[in-house]
Amino acid sequence: MLTRTTTRLIEGLRDPANAEAWSGFDARYRPVLIAFASRLGFSHDDAAEVAQQALVEFARAYRDGRYERERGRLSSWLIGIARNVASGMRRGRGAQRVGGDTMLGEMPDEPELTRIWSEERERAIFAEAMTILHASSRANESTLRAFELFALRGVPAEEVATECGISVDAVYLAKSRLTKRLREIVGELTAAYDEGE
Repeated sequence: MLTRTTTRLIEGLRDPANAEAWSGFDARYRPVLIAFASRLGFSHDDAAEVAQQALVEFARAYRDGRYERERGRLSSWLIGIARNVASGMRRGRGAQRVGGDTMLGEMPDEPELTRIWSEERERAIFAEAMTILHASSRANESTLRAFELFALRGVPAEEVATECGISVDAVYLAKSRLTKRLREIVGELTAAYDEGE
């Protein structure tokens, strides 16, 4: 199995000493929270602070028994926590500029926050899928590089073949084979995230 389902992660969090579950939860949601806060106008450092505070608040609330899956999706709860943390940081700083030159605008409404969360979650899933593809593929580095250049970046096949030292046919074969595997990985990860959310 590539990753534990959200349900299994949540169940593992019942034990505060379960470092593996907490680490897995952090690895799954910290990148999404950072990207989410960045989309709200925070600098990378401030977005990382929003993510850290949101994860701490989640842990505290979870340990206090305030998360009830029957009352709503985990993602909705995390969005609410992140929104509250971000709003608190904005209020605390008043009209100051946050993160250097960026002035924070108004907080988006709930549907927009959900859309932003979904987009950033999909990006995180894709990034994790690419990591897994690299780690689990039997393809050599030239083939993996060819796949990334041709299938993901749109570099012409002839140029990719020359750069990677492989034939044009090998470029097309890499795209076909690795695209299929990448879709499988993304599907498995998406199912793991969705299950229980």
